[in-house]
Amino acid sequence: MAAFDLVFWISVGLLSGVCFGADPFANFELEFSYVTASPLGVPQQVIAVNGKFPGPVLNVTTNYNVVVNVKNKLDENLLVTWPGVQMRRSSWQDGVLGTNCPIPPNWNWTYQFQVKDQIGSFFYFPSLNMQRASGGFGPFIITNRIIIPLPFNAPDGDIVIMIGDWYIRNHTALRQALDSGNELGMPDGVLINGMGPYRYNTSLVPDGIEYETINVDPGKTYRIRVHNVGVSTSLNFRIQSHNLLLAETEGHYTSQQNYTSLDIHVGQSYTFLITMDQNASSDYYIVASARFVNESLWQRVTGVAILHYSNSKGTAAGPLPDPPNDFYDPSYSMNQAMSIRQNVTASGARPNPQGSFHYGSINVTDVYVLRSLPPLTIDGKLRATYNGISFVNPDTPIRLADVYNVKGDYKLDFPNRPQDRAPRMDRSIVNATYKGFIEIILQNNDTIVQTFHLDGYSVFVVGMGSGEWTENNRGSYNRWDAISRSTVQVFAGGWTAIFASLDNVGVWNLRTENLDRWYLGQETYMRIINPEDTANKTELPVPNNVLYCGALSRMQKPQKTSSASHLHVYLQLYVAMLLLFSFIFG
Repeated sequence: MAAFDLVFWISVGLLSGVCFGADPFANFELEFSYVTASPLGVPQQVIAVNGKFPGPVLNVTTNYNVVVNVKNKLDENLLVTWPGVQMRRSSWQDGVLGTNCPIPPNWNWTYQFQVKDQIGSFFYFPSLNMQRASGGFGPFIITNRIIIPLPFNAPDGDIVIMIGDWYIRNHTALRQALDSGNELGMPDGVLINGMGPYRYNTSLVPDGIEYETINVDPGKTYRIRVHNVGVSTSLNFRIQSHNLLLAETEGHYTSQQNYTSLDIHVGQSYTFLITMDQNASSDYYIVASARFVNESLWQRVTGVAILHYSNSKGTAAGPLPDPPNDFYDPSYSMNQAMSIRQNVTASGARPNPQGSFHYGSINVTDVYVLRSLPPLTIDGKLRATYNGISFVNPDTPIRLADVYNVKGDYKLDFPNRPQDRAPRMDRSIVNATYKGFIEIILQNNDTIVQTFHLDGYSVFVVGMGSGEWTENNRGSYNRWDAISRSTVQVFAGGWTAIFASLDNVGVWNLRTENLDRWYLGQETYMRIINPEDTANKTELPVPNNVLYCGALSRMQKPQKTSSASHLHVYLQLYVAMLLLFSFIFG
């Protein structure tokens, strides 16, 4: 089969080059399966990718066409999503229930998308039924082209650190707890790269837990990409005695400034430049600890890894470096978040400054105020809401229902303000305007910090505050160099304001990244259609390999997974390649 594999990828590259232009292809195979691991010293079932937990790094260059064949070896449906990767013109590849039918067990499905004009640090994860609480996540890195200069000296190395709260119960047990009307409670720990804490304290950390060690050389500067892939806990990230020079977040370069620690909320990604400028008398702690909780109770929910200099003379010892001393007061963290500014003089994925888009002078066409409340009971079930609506996913993906004229699948009546009525479960989505410029106020009246995410876009984070948002708060907006990102925190009892330019046609998920609230219905979709597009110029057509479900289930053909079927595909591509050569060379 090796020869056929070679023919297959040559054929894909040649044929795809004809279809999609001269941009190169990056091809990946990802198999999602269960394995047994003991990250906190207790054996449990986790979701591995290609046998690894966390999954492998997918490293591509901007403008590459990415082909990812996902094999589902779980015992339940699977979808993989790519938050922050904008899927320009192709929400078909987004990997959430409103845009894709799920991949059944023992099936595979191939994602194909272009990372058009993007750079930065992202991650992938399974989007269904809280599966991310059991793993299945991995880094997704988009590097710049050589012709585009970095706004800093090229680092000596690249390091990925994935942090997140963790439960010994797997995702199915966590789902059952929520279905029974219970909150998830305090997690059992925080993992760093899938491993438990270094034993910095013998009473808090049991013996025998495997921990992560990051190996570095003295004097070198490393680009360190940090992702919070957890369930629901905001984490403070810090490295003992080292400054964190912030350089990029979720696809955009930041103005470079040093932090001793940074709060990283669920679903967020940051890139730091860290110089190994300390002496090597001992190793150093890398810490991720819970924020906005009773820290005396949550001491054991702390992730600790080791930064090891190649010439280190001893192990790390003593107390962990202190976190911010403001258990429940969000003021420090809010000011820190608003200090993160866009680097408006740097080139991003293209050779023009990112700040050339003057978002602050664009007229707003629509305003939405999204209010979240603590979970409440609707029709006897624990549910979470935006504007009093707890979202129920349609049986048929939304845009697929449009194409095949499936009636009654969803409703275009999502309210733009909180409503004075009883909360309800519904399939209501936002009817957004193509090329509109939207202002969204995220009003968090819940008791926890939440993160808000919009697929398909980066949004300008123009303001944050405590209490109820009013129109007077617009006077405090940053209208020049606000950071553009896809995932933003909204503090409990506070608000966050964002702007978005709606130039990406499709149906895009708008949600909380907190897995419990998301599972309980705190999401909706934004439907953006270009009525003048009759030739798929602003939206790609339905992919040839689309899966069908719901009202279109009858259209789905059985999937052939035998080696014979693969051979048939390879032969077809081989014939196509020969025809292509014949066409090119006469």
